[in-house]
Amino acid sequence: MPIEKLSNELDRLVSADAEIKHLADGFGGDNGPAEGPVWWKDGGFLLFSDIHNSRRMKYTPEGELSVYREPTNQANGLTRDPSGRLLACEHLSRRVTREEPDGSITVVASSYRGGRLNRPNDVICKSGGSIYFTDPGFPTPGLDLDYNGVFQVSPDLGTITLIVWDFARPNGLAFSQDERVLYINDSRRRTIRAFDVEPNGMPALASDRLFADLSGDRPGNPDGMKVDQEGNVYCGGSGGIWVMDPDGNHLGTIVHGYPGTTNMAFGGSDWKTLYFTTRHTLGSVPVNVAGVPVPSPGA
Repeated sequence: MPIEKLSNELDRLVSADAEIKHLADGFGGDNGPAEGPVWWKDGGFLLFSDIHNSRRMKYTPEGELSVYREPTNQANGLTRDPSGRLLACEHLSRRVTREEPDGSITVVASSYRGGRLNRPNDVICKSGGSIYFTDPGFPTPGLDLDYNGVFQVSPDLGTITLIVWDFARPNGLAFSQDERVLYINDSRRRTIRAFDVEPNGMPALASDRLFADLSGDRPGNPDGMKVDQEGNVYCGGSGGIWVMDPDGNHLGTIVHGYPGTTNMAFGGSDWKTLYFTTRHTLGSVPVNVAGVPVPSPGA
């Protein structure tokens, strides 16, 4: 059964007969994965990363798939800032970058206190312009930083702050729909932790709490995650894409049939298509509650 319901509330969010579509495959070769989907509303298309082929792919709802940019320094997580500029976590160059309207690249972050970043993975942006990203990789030999951090960069890119440093493998991150809660998942521990957000955008460490444990007998670890306009959280977990309410209750699972979910993005003209990536594939499923929109010029 593709939609496994644990609560009747799931019917309101994802219909029991929702069609899970396989859209494209063949990404990453033996290494994979497809990652970092982001909906480009002003163009009406989806961008996503083909990491180890160092390509950025473009998919349209009409089914057209093409290479949007290459090389990309093996970019992973993607998002847009309040001005609609593309932010990317680059594995190969170990930095976070921003693409300007003229196509030039601005380095958002590449080091912290003199040490080169590990391997930036996923990135989000607050409405005020602050940028947040995860930086796993330790204990890979040869790295400068001896921890896996989560960082904030000020809107003017002048200050980078280490905000959390005790995750085994920090990966996906997302804000609640009102930006009062920051969610960060730990792929290795298969959990999501939640932090209240202070007015200055910093997480209140004293509020650190377990939001959800996504472990189970089936394959699948937390990776990229997204939030809808009612505050429900969607994240890969054991068996598929877990759907959780704002209190972390597991409402059900979208079982897409692949071993793991690498990331996801709400898109479509009404933000009610949930696109998802796996190690080698791109898929989608319709939902009934729109996702939190990604900024775009004029929106």
